[in-house]
Amino acid sequence: MDIRPGDFEDARVLDLLRVHLAGMHANSPAGNVFALDLTGLKAPEISFYTAWDDSALLGMGALKALGDGAGEIKSMRTYEAHLRKGVAAQLLEHIIGAAQGRGYTRLCLETGSGAAFDPALTLYRRYGFVEGEAFGDYEKSAFNQFFHLDL
Repeated sequence: MDIRPGDFEDARVLDLLRVHLAGMHANSPAGNVFALDLTGLKAPEISFYTAWDDSALLGMGALKALGDGAGEIKSMRTYEAHLRKGVAAQLLEHIIGAAQGRGYTRLCLETGSGAAFDPALTLYRRYGFVEGEAFGDYEKSAFNQFFHLDL
């Protein structure tokens, strides 16, 4: 598996982003979707990564600089055909490594609740993320959850 910066000119990347956004909207109440669209992922504080097996796109993930030595994991998604193959774990390890390389002391993430989010929660907990307080501009709701990893 090869992890590299995402190319927003690649139709496969744009399709996975479409799948991701559709999934977030299908599994989240109105007003509780904080997934980044194409414009959001192009912001200067975002580093966007894609995972490949030769020419097959497997998944994506992003790291957002929050300031004060913290980063946020955003837009983690694996194509359904590649689930349970370690794609998300490798992307997460890459993002953690990138954050450590920048000298970050903490990684944060916001995610939802319910069966659609359970695999992601299992992954994050396996890597040491613990549930905690809201951060940045997020507000706690009955749906969203916040996790943190001290680096």
